[in-house]
Amino acid sequence: MQESHAIPKATGDIMKEEVFKKYEQAGQILVDVMGSVKDKVKIGASLLEVADFVENLIREKGAQPAFPCNISRNDEAAHATPSASDISVFGRDMVKLDIGVQVDGYIADSAITVDLSDNANLVESSRAALRSAIDIVRAGIKITEIGDAIESTIESFGYRPVANLTGHGLARWDHHASPSIPNRSVLYGGTLKEGDVIAIEPFATNGAGHVSEGGSAEIYRLETLKPVRLPAARKLLKAIEEYKMLPFAKRWLPQTRLDFILNQFERSGIVYSYPVLKDDAGGLVSQAEHTVIVEKGGCLVITE
Repeated sequence: MQESHAIPKATGDIMKEEVFKKYEQAGQILVDVMGSVKDKVKIGASLLEVADFVENLIREKGAQPAFPCNISRNDEAAHATPSASDISVFGRDMVKLDIGVQVDGYIADSAITVDLSDNANLVESSRAALRSAIDIVRAGIKITEIGDAIESTIESFGYRPVANLTGHGLARWDHHASPSIPNRSVLYGGTLKEGDVIAIEPFATNGAGHVSEGGSAEIYRLETLKPVRLPAARKLLKAIEEYKMLPFAKRWLPQTRLDFILNQFERSGIVYSYPVLKDDAGGLVSQAEHTVIVEKGGCLVITE
């Protein structure tokens, strides 16, 4: 564990100390988990074993996953996680690890790209874009300026940002709160306020720069509670309620008639699914992400 840093006065003035400490704890656990897992991503290693390692280590450290460990490869940009029976292993892939930790509903979110495909420049483009964005974040900055910085940095490497993926705010039990943080130049957007908690996550690609649904869903989220009659459905809904409004993996749930019941739940609006998102042209995608708390003269990065 790294030594805990003192609470900055500016942050403490805006955010209650006990809330800040929960964000800080979530961030520190995420740093430790990311440091432990990145060397496990290697050719021949099991995707399912890596995902289980991440999620179990988070629990061992006294927190809970804020969402399933995302392991997206190559043209996959987001929402890929292994199924309960997944036998896939890593090859010469561009691997995105996107990990979330929650402490009492307060979320830290971070992602890295582990490159097994010998495309270091593409990986560096998203990392550099993330640094460029963090360098200018402060209370009062226009969100459009962040998008400008991310797009110009990625393009300076000769790649495209993924235009229809964004960073996002983080609120208690809400992994995708306002505001959206664009990865490209946009015409309109608000301004950041002191105390805002945001996840900045540039995606860079040598493909189309636009993603679409391209795979089945292994990740879901509770949308609304409705009465259900089947005993197996009631049991499943009770298990889902434990995750409140945060995303969960199919492999975390009781497996009895799981696909049938989830399909029924989705059709009736009880759950929302997250299909895998892929670059439209099949290009490689890299990702980098940190969670920051906005301060008057800058920001505090809680995931590094």
